[in-house]
Amino acid sequence: MRRLLSRFAAAAIACFAISVGAEDAPTVPDTLLQRIAACTSCHGVHGEGGDNGFNPRLAGKPAGYLHRQMQDFQKGLRHYPIMEYTVAPLSDEYMREIADYFAAQQVPYTKQPAPAMSPQATARGEELVTRGDPARGVPACMACHGANLTGVQPDIPGLVNLPYDYISAQLGSWRTNTRNTITPDCMATIVSRLSDADISAVSAWLATRPVPADAHAEVAGSVTPPMRCGVLGG
Repeated sequence: MRRLLSRFAAAAIACFAISVGAEDAPTVPDTLLQRIAACTSCHGVHGEGGDNGFNPRLAGKPAGYLHRQMQDFQKGLRHYPIMEYTVAPLSDEYMREIADYFAAQQVPYTKQPAPAMSPQATARGEELVTRGDPARGVPACMACHGANLTGVQPDIPGLVNLPYDYISAQLGSWRTNTRNTITPDCMATIVSRLSDADISAVSAWLATRPVPADAHAEVAGSVTPPMRCGVLGG
């Protein structure tokens, strides 16, 4: 009996301590900004981009593009452990809410560092971005991402103000099959036709582009993609 009473007293004390701790615990506000702290800790509170070359700007990107990237991580089409873990338990509705939040953010752009390029590499990067390489079935980046490279609604992202490291890493990821999307995956087709030097030249040239006065994504239907994943002009 004495042992039983002792256990009861210990349990009562433990319960009291838990209740007191619960009452004293700070209340966490149930807001979207609080719930997406895992996103903003890497990409910035407003999606302005992280402090390294691999956490890209999300602010102002088309919501359809941001939503699809989360879907791709969730479905195992795109690979990056932190992102895969973060989006795994999210509902599709919640991912759309997150995408809409970052798409609506309007924050200043910051200048991105880029490696020095030879005149030949600069010319090649500009050629691929603005005119493509028809002989190799490579369309210009501008043909899909817009004349100002600011993207096109509802799901083509802008390429301006992205760090060299991020752009080259993503192009490399398509080549190594660690970044994919739903069929047809046009970027996988395009990157398969680029050399390592081409990827470096494109990434460096894009990273040096000034941000246009109007950096919003162009309206839907403003560009006609020049290829259907393998057929230039298709």
